[in-house]
Amino acid sequence: MKPIAIALTGASGMPYAITLLKELIKTQEKIYVMISQAASIVIAMETDLNLGSDTKIIEKNLSEYLDAKDGQIEVFSKNQWTAPVASGSNPPRAMVVCPCTMSTLSAIANGHGDNLMHRAADVVIKEQKKLILVPRETPYSAIHLENMLKLARLGVVIMDANPAFYQNPKTIDDLVSFVVARILDHLDVEHNILPPWQG
Repeated sequence: MKPIAIALTGASGMPYAITLLKELIKTQEKIYVMISQAASIVIAMETDLNLGSDTKIIEKNLSEYLDAKDGQIEVFSKNQWTAPVASGSNPPRAMVVCPCTMSTLSAIANGHGDNLMHRAADVVIKEQKKLILVPRETPYSAIHLENMLKLARLGVVIMDANPAFYQNPKTIDDLVSFVVARILDHLDVEHNILPPWQG
């Protein structure tokens, strides 16, 4: 089965990204990871994970933190144009940008592939694979909403980092799990992080 690509940008909301990665690791998925420089800073602010700056060090630290098997996570730098995700002949089966900044969303919506993350999203769209964007911003401007509408019309899933409360959450982890469970549902990845709604 082809890998899933996960991109982390500099928006707040890193617990969503880390929980998503943890759940994917549990399912033995192979994961391609792209992390912006701003995302590394926000991760250090919002979690107890310090990634470092070199790609190989980030890969090692992330793999250890998530208890991943050797080779299960592969990290690519923003200018690593030889990465598999840069080519339409070898796209990931799906890609998630979580959390997604408005600048990243704008670049994807307008085809500005000036780094690997943007290019990977462009590849996923043109190859008609699943692309999920998890924006974490409030309020949205008309520009943000127009960019989301443009992408939604292309089949991109816009999944706001917006937890529900009908599950009677008791902790912040419960709120995070709700959003992550919805992402996993759209990736067709089985999980038991949250039971389905029974009415």
